[in-house]
Amino acid sequence: MGRRPAEPPRDAAPRATVLEGDCLEKIPEAIATAGGRFDLVYADPPFNAGGTRGAREGRGERLRGTAAYADAWGGLDGFLAMLEPRLAAMRDAMTELGSLWLHLDWRAVHDAKVLADRVFGRPAFRGEIIWVPGNGARRVNGPSVTHQTILVYSRGRDMIWNAKDPALREPFADTSLRMHFQNEDGDGRKFRERVINGKKYRYYADEGRRLGSVWTDCPAMNANTPLTKETTGYPTQKPLALLDRIVRAASLGESRVLDPMCGSGTTVVAAAAAGRRAVGIDRSDVACRIARGRLA
Repeated sequence: MGRRPAEPPRDAAPRATVLEGDCLEKIPEAIATAGGRFDLVYADPPFNAGGTRGAREGRGERLRGTAAYADAWGGLDGFLAMLEPRLAAMRDAMTELGSLWLHLDWRAVHDAKVLADRVFGRPAFRGEIIWVPGNGARRVNGPSVTHQTILVYSRGRDMIWNAKDPALREPFADTSLRMHFQNEDGDGRKFRERVINGKKYRYYADEGRRLGSVWTDCPAMNANTPLTKETTGYPTQKPLALLDRIVRAASLGESRVLDPMCGSGTTVVAAAAAGRRAVGIDRSDVACRIARGRLA
């Protein structure tokens, strides 16, 4: 992973801030507020689904007369025209080791991939995460799309990637543990060794295996059912487990994290809990009120 020289100590608690306004205008203020550019930018824009999304308050009661955000852009071309200058602003707000995580679904992700290739340069594409929220299939006249896609781009040649963080590990299968992890080191840790292309690799059972690109263990219902404390009632709220993993994967303790379309503020909450300095931006006053309430 990319890593830069350690920064001098900062003040005690990382500052978590939510700014109200269009990120195209507010990103320079976010840089100033955070004290520098960002190692991680997570963007969860509208999905070009059409219509207006309302928020809930309490145990499912809708906010009367208040919309959370509009998701109508006059078609896909209008959506992409909105997104392009904002992607460029996000790119310019990133450090040389920074990465962008762009979260969309089937409606626009393929066209947005072509757009992001143009904005960042095709070699900047680092991969994608397939997130499975756990929602049931709905369509009856064709295959239902039950996943969402997060495109990952870097600003420079390298990006921060904490491959050994427990958030990016999962337990080995029981069968694998019984068959392959027969050795123990001096500390009693079980391991296996493999030789690949003449190089020996050691894998420890207690570290688990590296998580792949399909994430099924961060269910959306944790954030979207009134029965959980995590729920805010904001539409399309993402679960804390998902953002905690992204923050821990692609940022360091001294990193700054930006969510330029922060909605209910999950990214800012996750980043602050992980000890990062974080800034969220949203043009919806409902989103800002909810996000600030979570931080408070």
